[in-house]
Amino acid sequence: MIPVQRTPLYEEHVRLGAKMAPFGGWEMPIQYRGILPEHEATRTASTMFDICHMGELEVKGPTATADLERLLTLSVSTLKPGQCRYGYLLRDDGGVLDDLTCYKFDDEHYWLVVNAATAGRDADWIRVHLSEETEFEDISSRIAKLDIQGPTSRQGIEKAIGAALPDLPYFYSEPIRVMGIDCLLSRTGYTGEWGYELYFPAAEAVSFWRLFLESGIQPAGLGARDTLRLEVGYPLYGHELRETQSPVAAARGNFIARDKAFIGKATVLRELSDGVPRYLAAIALDGKRAARDGDRLFTDAGEVGVVTSGSLAPSLGHAIALAYLDAGLCEPGTRLEVDLRGKRLPCVVVTLPFYKQGTARNKKTTG
Repeated sequence: MIPVQRTPLYEEHVRLGAKMAPFGGWEMPIQYRGILPEHEATRTASTMFDICHMGELEVKGPTATADLERLLTLSVSTLKPGQCRYGYLLRDDGGVLDDLTCYKFDDEHYWLVVNAATAGRDADWIRVHLSEETEFEDISSRIAKLDIQGPTSRQGIEKAIGAALPDLPYFYSEPIRVMGIDCLLSRTGYTGEWGYELYFPAAEAVSFWRLFLESGIQPAGLGARDTLRLEVGYPLYGHELRETQSPVAAARGNFIARDKAFIGKATVLRELSDGVPRYLAAIALDGKRAARDGDRLFTDAGEVGVVTSGSLAPSLGHAIALAYLDAGLCEPGTRLEVDLRGKRLPCVVVTLPFYKQGTARNKKTTG
């Protein structure tokens, strides 16, 4: 049995009374004060998430760009220095090995930020598909990551570090210094709100965590992170995305550069052309009782889909879900029933995002 890992901030979470639980092979904080207040604080102010479990893979050299173009569905060559882009790492048959974010520093230097549970497998796959001239290193153990998210996150970080942050466009990054330490600041986010990701040496994790706590930024756990991402319709690997299917059913043609060669492209193009039996759809329930992964969807004709993620949406006051649904039933307004532990409840297909007031794409902060 592989032991559950702990981030450098494990003792800090315990000290704060966090409820801990396994996630992706790591023992992580699920909540501190509670999922609902942590969710609300992220939507209205700002909170801090320990994301040190995520993986960081470094790719360097004169053939790095060409290798990453072949490995990833996103367009790598069109990235500008400092820009980040989301995409997929696929198997030969198009199955999703992982969804990730590619960071470009220059034409010969990239980071891939990958999911914790798949980081080792990702590294192994990438290594065997690189040119001899490309350098590769899994730097995950040396890098700590904090996500500070919410409409007042910029003001909170600036108060903590005593300096102004750069004016980063959405999905860009820039080096900064905090407490004399070289860091990477980016603005991507997984909550739908304005926010930042801060990468820095793992040995500094406790010092950085305490710096932001002392400035008034409250911690939030993975429970709130899940309800936040679900409200804006972001996928979670192992739920909406998986190794046994291509990304077409989840993303249609999004995050896929069709004008280049990449591993798994033949399957992706065929499915984009011919369609797939079921697509990912957004489902709203009438009440607060939530559907869960694996709950089945029905019409009078029988079973028509299965839930991949579900929760009460704190910002909306009713339950929501993502589900794979028969292709002909994905039109918004389609009425269905979901079987919740033997009781069928009414639900309806809606458009994403469920929560439409997120600040992530704003031109300026609102706090």
